[in-house]
Amino acid sequence: MNVDVRPESMERITTPELAQAFIEEQIAAIREQVGDGKVLLALSGGVDSSVCAALLIKAIGKQLVCVHVNHGLMRKGESEQVIEVFQNQLDANLVYIDATDRFLDLLAGVDEPETKRHIIGEEFIKVFAEEAAKQNGIQFLGQGTIYPDILESKDGVKAHHNVGGLPEDLDFELVEPVKLLFKDEVRVVGRELGLPDSMVDRQPFPGPGLGVRCLGAITRDRLNALREADAIVREEIEAAGVDAWQYFVAVPDFRATGVRDGQRAYDWIAIIRCINTVDVMTATVPELDWSLLKRMCDRILAEVPGICRVAYDLSPKPIGTVEFE
Repeated sequence: MNVDVRPESMERITTPELAQAFIEEQIAAIREQVGDGKVLLALSGGVDSSVCAALLIKAIGKQLVCVHVNHGLMRKGESEQVIEVFQNQLDANLVYIDATDRFLDLLAGVDEPETKRHIIGEEFIKVFAEEAAKQNGIQFLGQGTIYPDILESKDGVKAHHNVGGLPEDLDFELVEPVKLLFKDEVRVVGRELGLPDSMVDRQPFPGPGLGVRCLGAITRDRLNALREADAIVREEIEAAGVDAWQYFVAVPDFRATGVRDGQRAYDWIAIIRCINTVDVMTATVPELDWSLLKRMCDRILAEVPGICRVAYDLSPKPIGTVEFE
């Protein structure tokens, strides 16, 4: 039996009862696999890694070492939120590593999407290996891989840092308790584990972070503009009460001519992406109110240096993927 293939007989997890059965099954499997060993978990703070962490904490407690790596590609305030929720509220064994310069230096001048993904993924593993060397008895690497990650990597759609970017000489055995679940199932399991709604309902965020939304070769000034524009879009859509599955901004590596304060501007374009989906395999684009679109546009142009135009992406999946890279 291929352990990376979801059995056809596996029932879709839609209820607390099914989620509880899955949790009990995974707790037993984790304890059998890990024994008295210690697990190093890649904790981004997203839904997948958070549910993975909660499962591991429930199964093995302090044998889990959660590592949050700030690769400089996080959304505005993201790392601070991870520390608040996991360290201050959940009392997790959390190690925080600020590796911003390390990642951005490696990515300088790299514009090919898959190369960027692999650089970020491989550097993650190196960071974890270094942290493992500081710990006693680390034998396992916990990861929040979910089933769409496996499917899209297998089909060659894109490489994921937790599927396609692992070095062949990885020294850790993998622990991936939610790898056969779709995103909607992960959320049901998270609620049953008692995670707060703010975490369970948190938007998906790719492992490479803003690295796949700062399109082309990443520069720090364009990355900062992207981060600020993205924060405005998230704030406005949430304030408007829009029921959307995911929304964010991408900024491509080309400029357009504009006029600001009577002077020629030659700045970047912010592209707003908003989608609805159930399992991430397909997605539709909601019709946002014109007043909301205009408000986001006005704020981005007024508040974000380096942006002179704003566009809304109408592409469904397929043909377009959720992320641009």
